[in-house]
Amino acid sequence: MLNIIEINNFNAPELDVYARYTEAQLLNKDRPEDGLFIAESPKVIGRALDAGYIPISVLVEKKQMEENEETQEVLARFENTGTSIFTAEFAVLTQLTGFKLTRGMLCALKRRPLEDFRKLCEGKNRIAILEDVMNPTNVGAIFRSAAAMHIDTVLLTSGCSNPLYRRASRVSMGTVFQIPWTFIQDDKERRCDRKDIWPVQAIENLKALGYKTAALALTDDSVSIDDPQLMSEEKLAVILGTEGDGLMQETIKACDYTVKIPMSHGVDSLNVAAASAVAFWQLGMGNRK
Repeated sequence: MLNIIEINNFNAPELDVYARYTEAQLLNKDRPEDGLFIAESPKVIGRALDAGYIPISVLVEKKQMEENEETQEVLARFENTGTSIFTAEFAVLTQLTGFKLTRGMLCALKRRPLEDFRKLCEGKNRIAILEDVMNPTNVGAIFRSAAAMHIDTVLLTSGCSNPLYRRASRVSMGTVFQIPWTFIQDDKERRCDRKDIWPVQAIENLKALGYKTAALALTDDSVSIDDPQLMSEEKLAVILGTEGDGLMQETIKACDYTVKIPMSHGVDSLNVAAASAVAFWQLGMGNRK
């Protein structure tokens, strides 16, 4: 039996996560153990549940609940769990959340503690590193390409948008729940004591684990992305930079390779999400079965 609750009070505190909390409030940096995130659409929610994330509640459009088979399949997973399933008409939900729901369904879930990036890289041959990629749409698109193109793990610097932000996970089509990821940070327990170890210390840590590092950037000594020596590296970390400015010079200097994507018609760069798809396809070849 489903615990279905018709919405009749916009101010109910249990609706705060959908109506009034910002992404920063959901993340809850000061108390990460209480952090939450919102997954949007039945496919994304289903993949979050498959990955073992614990749901808090569901918000679903009444018509989708009654007529959409994919929505019904996801809702069936909440049978006899006691999870609150809030429902209303489309217009009411749009007014409540401030946006039009994709496939009429949201789910609030608990975040997990982040794993140490060095431990996460153990046994992985191809990893991607995102440096200060701030647009959640780009982060989501990069994750989707990484999952599709044989990348084992994604690491993010502190300036990146969080992969569990609603827009990022939606654009990723839920692949943020399928490919391991974490933020690059030191291992001090208290957040206020931590220092930023990117890029020099973190790249040194990766090299100590056996990785060659490849910065995607256009410089005088860049090698082509299909360079035979580059492609033959057993363990490779592919590093992509922020929108607009690209990678920091300090990052490029610390890497073993600087890599370019050959282009025509005088084009000298691609959007970071597009560049990631090309890079992952070419450099993920060694992981293809």
